[in-house]
Amino acid sequence: MSHPGHGHGHSHNLSEIPAVLSPIARWIVIVSLAVIGVGVVAGAVVLWPSSSDHAIPMQFRSADGGSIRAVNGEVVGQVRADCLNPLAGTAQDSAEFQIEGVTDLGPCIQSTVRIDSGSDEGRYTLLEVPTNRAQSGTEPGAVTQSRGSPDQPQAGQPTLHTGDKLRLSVVPGPDGNPRYTFFDFNRTVPTLVWAFLFVAAIVLVAAWRGFRSIIGLAFAFLVLGVFTLPAILDGESPVAVAVVSSAAILFVVLYLAHGVSLRTSSALLGTLMSLMLAGLLSWLAIDTMNLTGLSGDQTTNLQVYQGSISISGLLLAGFIIGTLGVLNDVTITQASAAFELAAAGESTRLGTFRAAMRVGRDHIASTVYTLVFAYAGSALPLLLLFSVAQQPFGSLITTDAVAVELARSFVGGIAIALSVPLTTVIAAALARPAGRARVAAAPAPAAPARTAARPTTPAPDSGRRRVRDHRAQQIEPVERPSSVISTGRHAKVEDD
Repeated sequence: MSHPGHGHGHSHNLSEIPAVLSPIARWIVIVSLAVIGVGVVAGAVVLWPSSSDHAIPMQFRSADGGSIRAVNGEVVGQVRADCLNPLAGTAQDSAEFQIEGVTDLGPCIQSTVRIDSGSDEGRYTLLEVPTNRAQSGTEPGAVTQSRGSPDQPQAGQPTLHTGDKLRLSVVPGPDGNPRYTFFDFNRTVPTLVWAFLFVAAIVLVAAWRGFRSIIGLAFAFLVLGVFTLPAILDGESPVAVAVVSSAAILFVVLYLAHGVSLRTSSALLGTLMSLMLAGLLSWLAIDTMNLTGLSGDQTTNLQVYQGSISISGLLLAGFIIGTLGVLNDVTITQASAAFELAAAGESTRLGTFRAAMRVGRDHIASTVYTLVFAYAGSALPLLLLFSVAQQPFGSLITTDAVAVELARSFVGGIAIALSVPLTTVIAAALARPAGRARVAAAPAPAAPARTAARPTTPAPDSGRRRVRDHRAQQIEPVERPSSVISTGRHAKVEDD
């Protein structure tokens, strides 16, 4: 039988450790976040972009060297006819254009478009889209070699229908009058509808917290548009800009969506540490795999017109920003799991850490799939193109375009895996185990009465038995086995 006094003294010494650890951990987190916050503000001031002009890439440049001007339009009619209509692109007051060779098998689709904005608002223009029946030589009616239907638009040409909303680029014509060509579809209304459905779903399910997360998302796009992109175009280090932007987004988004608390602070510090680790891993991956990032047309055009931008740095910045969302997801889940487990009855911080890690392992397994398949989906057209080229699988996965996506997946997966124990350690140190306090404050259960199990019907010798029980109580009035067991259990819980 253990001595009650000895067990109590041992557990009292251990119970003092959390009381000391919690304030220390709290102040370490607060001071660390304060220092990082000051660094983010200073970095934003140093890297803040200027208002200087930049060269416009060719695909966005008009004939006079300026930016492309675009107006709205709507397709109001279509016919199949001969190609090379001299009225294509011109503007006129009537929707009736003179079109030659109108037939159901015409090689070109002639679309009449009403101009809904700009100097020619209310007038009409003609857009000509060649199909696979269009002439490829001098022989009339020759059909281009294509695997598609002969009545479909040629590769790279838009498929237009009556009622489509368009964006028309405005270019000066040879006679000085503007000419109109297809620039893109006008997606303003569908985009607003989907944005409304997105916001409504988040707010209906997550209520006020969901609305705050939407505000945080808007702030993130504001940072990218106002600071990140202009600063990189100014020639600042893409890595430094990406780190400052990501940290600023995290500070606002996490506290705005989840409130100012130790739980949110532990997730924030874990995310920032994981983000720095992801930056280091990204640099190592780019350096060891010799990734250039020049496989994409956008990157090549950017290098031509903005030679001051470091392409490798831009690739690294993309890696860092790309891991931001998934790291935020993992760390806030781990912090919440640790605090909830502590409040639910975990008696020690070590127990809280172990239980939260079990949650984190399941989260890692699912998040890695999400990350890898997201990058694989974005590279799907490229994978199909290489498959058509009948390239060996080994050559396919080592090309620059595919290797970049693989590196993103590798770096993101490693950062996710390491962010779980980092965040869990921080959250477990800050969380206060409620089980210990409840066990320490709970009174010892009362000793059960010995007569509780006595039969209700007196036995013939019940008189002699009551006498023996009474004598036993007089001989050992202090002996209470249930109290000793309770004290021992209390000491064991605190020793854990």
